[in-house]
Amino acid sequence: MNARTMTTMLRNLLRAATLVVLIGSPTAWAQDEAGSEAPAAPIAPRPAEIARLSAQNLLLGVTCAGDTLVAVGDRGNILLSTDGKTWKQVPVPVNVTLTAVAFADPKNGWAVGHDATILHTVDGGNTWTLQQFKPEKGEPLLNVMAVDAQHAYGVGAYGMFVQTADGGATWTEVVAPAIRDDGLHLNSLVRLGDGSLFLVGETGLAGVSADNGTTWERLTVPYEGSLFGALPRGAKGALVFGLRGNVLISDDVRTGTWTPVDIDSVQSMFGGTVLPDGRTVLVGADGVIVYIAPDGVATGAPPAAGSLSGVVAVADQLQIVGETGVARLPIK
Repeated sequence: MNARTMTTMLRNLLRAATLVVLIGSPTAWAQDEAGSEAPAAPIAPRPAEIARLSAQNLLLGVTCAGDTLVAVGDRGNILLSTDGKTWKQVPVPVNVTLTAVAFADPKNGWAVGHDATILHTVDGGNTWTLQQFKPEKGEPLLNVMAVDAQHAYGVGAYGMFVQTADGGATWTEVVAPAIRDDGLHLNSLVRLGDGSLFLVGETGLAGVSADNGTTWERLTVPYEGSLFGALPRGAKGALVFGLRGNVLISDDVRTGTWTPVDIDSVQSMFGGTVLPDGRTVLVGADGVIVYIAPDGVATGAPPAAGSLSGVVAVADQLQIVGETGVARLPIK
């Protein structure tokens, strides 16, 4: 899968979902016997199928729940591993593509995905309950941030931004006109070193909140393409990454001062993590892996198979997910 395929995959899925709603979805308006319009019955979610080769299929997100690795991806697949070598698929009540997963602690976590799906676990990922499923929207949630067992945020396509303060029993819209009014895709939400919330998205969109999401400030980033992810840097700064190898760093996101990082690649970067030694590792299209030192100097590593979408560090190993499933590589 090349960079163009990865970056257009979401658009194609969105178009397909929209067409289904307009021309034939079970949730579309239907004629009753008297000829009047009436809403059809809502689509019932179908559980994910347990598949023998699920660890070798498309996976889009990976994180740690204590000592357990949790990966999510295509067709509702959620997989667990305690050693990064052997993976077990667990039952999931919905079969849509899952895009991201996050845990507040070793037990409590959320996974999100297409059809505005939100899944919740209270046992480290072994069992999952469906908290939100809106196939009629035809829009995906793209990232989730778990604050604690009660509080979490989800961001997604066309400015979708939701939050919970009761463990997911209810999800409400975040009021943030400065970053939502343009209807741009919101791709990633992280917490900076000083506790502020920071998000990035389409057309270089960036925003920050110092009061846990109550109010938001629109920021300036000197790049007009899509930013797919962000990582904290120091107390007030961040590293952001996106299309065509664009990576920028700032020591204070509020100043608007950003320095480009030359990663010697034009491949789009889709995932990243901060290593214990202070370096950052990014992964992206065509298996590209790049290490970035705190001073902004980038060093390439041998590529992995397929395009890569997520990475976490466990001991001296990188646990990577992407087009061909899971991979385990030593940290360079």
